[in-house]
Amino acid sequence: MTASLARTSTLNARSGADILLEILASEKVEYIFGNPGTTELPLMDSLLRKPDIRYILALQEASAVAMADGYAQSSGRPGFLNLHTAGGLGHGMGNLLNAHVSQTPLVVTAGQQDLRHAVTDPLLFGDLLKIAEPAVKWGKEVASVDQLPTLVRRAFHDADAAPSGPVFLSLPMDIMEEMSTIGSGAPSRINRDSIAGGLPELAQALSAIAPGRLALIAGDEIHASKAASEAVAVAEMLGAPVYGSSWPSRVPFPTAHPLWRGNLPTTARGIAEILSDYDAIFAIGGKSLITILYTEGSAVPEGCAVYQLSSDVTDLGRTYPTLLSSCGALKPSLTALLPLLSTASAENALHYAALGSAARDRRQEERRALHARADAGFDAERIPPILAAREAVRAIGPHTPIVDEAIATSTFVRSFLESNDPAQYSFLRGGALGWGMPAAIGCSLGLKREPVVCLVGDGAALYSPQALWTAAHEKLPVTFVVMNNCEYNVLKNFMRGQANYTAAQTGRFIAMDLVNPTIDYQALATSMGVPARRLTRAQDIAPAIEAGIASGTTNLIEIMISR
Repeated sequence: MTASLARTSTLNARSGADILLEILASEKVEYIFGNPGTTELPLMDSLLRKPDIRYILALQEASAVAMADGYAQSSGRPGFLNLHTAGGLGHGMGNLLNAHVSQTPLVVTAGQQDLRHAVTDPLLFGDLLKIAEPAVKWGKEVASVDQLPTLVRRAFHDADAAPSGPVFLSLPMDIMEEMSTIGSGAPSRINRDSIAGGLPELAQALSAIAPGRLALIAGDEIHASKAASEAVAVAEMLGAPVYGSSWPSRVPFPTAHPLWRGNLPTTARGIAEILSDYDAIFAIGGKSLITILYTEGSAVPEGCAVYQLSSDVTDLGRTYPTLLSSCGALKPSLTALLPLLSTASAENALHYAALGSAARDRRQEERRALHARADAGFDAERIPPILAAREAVRAIGPHTPIVDEAIATSTFVRSFLESNDPAQYSFLRGGALGWGMPAAIGCSLGLKREPVVCLVGDGAALYSPQALWTAAHEKLPVTFVVMNNCEYNVLKNFMRGQANYTAAQTGRFIAMDLVNPTIDYQALATSMGVPARRLTRAQDIAPAIEAGIASGTTNLIEIMISR
């Protein structure tokens, strides 16, 4: 009897890598994003026995992180990635910080050296937890194969819990090879649809604000919560204009809606100038007033009351004093708020309807003026950014997802968007370049390989051009559009805005021109198996992008824009 039990136990023994893959399969993981090294070889071998989980090969770890980020944002599920020791984790830190700022749920793992000879300071050994610490919610090194089921499932739970974001597990090579008969367990079902408290008071407060004197700020959290329709209902009920975050990850409100007023600027002074027209703001979702360059004063002007609703309790009242901040999941909380708001605001219903009608007229006039500005660029010697953005958006249409890291045209792109799909657009929120091209790959994978257009600046494209190879290798329908002005345009514009800078006075800039030699993006794409073309005329932009999307294959279009 004892011998029989021993034989059964031996037959049920699996390696740590096999157990990890069992857990991932039960968590419905489709892809592992990574770039393998020696410490990942046990996992790579186990994948041969688990063909349902596909390994997406990035040629550099920063690209692997951004691919997982794009996948998580588009699929609504945590992305899983596997990096290589201290060096690989270091390579990925820029995009890991992007994911941290964007609150993208990621389960980040990295191979660690075999701990049995850690005392000898072997090559590739390092303190992975300290390296990852600034960019993750928590980190843990797996000390035994029997810890894997608990720690991996905990990582998936916590990555998705508010405030969502990356978590980290160090996977020593000996743990991945260790044999165990432990069960892999089962996924937990966790309902996080908590309804915020204080909603009757919030409804009364919002309804008491004079019609036309309240603005809504649609934060990125609306996208993650799938609460766009509820946010629209609140805006329409109050006839309130809706602004997007100053530096967004998403544009989670329909851009074709007449109450949509575009994204806020990125300085406190610029934000305050807009908010000075209102007596109060209602921020739906956290971290909406991110600033870049310092300016005097607060982004929220004196006399403008702040109301908040977010699932992120750490953001409520964090920077600006609020008259009421409520913590809860956005979708169920807004659903519960709406009937309370309807009752409280009933006496002003006609005023709110009139505001909605006026917003439609104003929007039509603003868009006519915007298109006139773009049309004027047809006479320019080189394509102006506003015209390139308009023609690109026109070709992309209202449905194809856009992943944007073209800073020179991004403001114009968001201005021209005209879509009822609040999930169409995503942007680089963290600010560390090299996110866009690999994120577009993850976005397409998260949408079951649907077409995606990636807008990327020529400078940003050089941070992760390896993504072109992965897109071609996976045969993904991603159209990469490089907006090429042969310079770091955003840096020059920042310097031009500082009157005391020598650069602003002389028009000379150091290390901001990508010339002598210029970079051949067509040759770069071709070297990675991607067909490419260069455009110098505005009238060629829309047909080229339309053809790129229709091709169903990876392709690159370089657009030469003016400085």
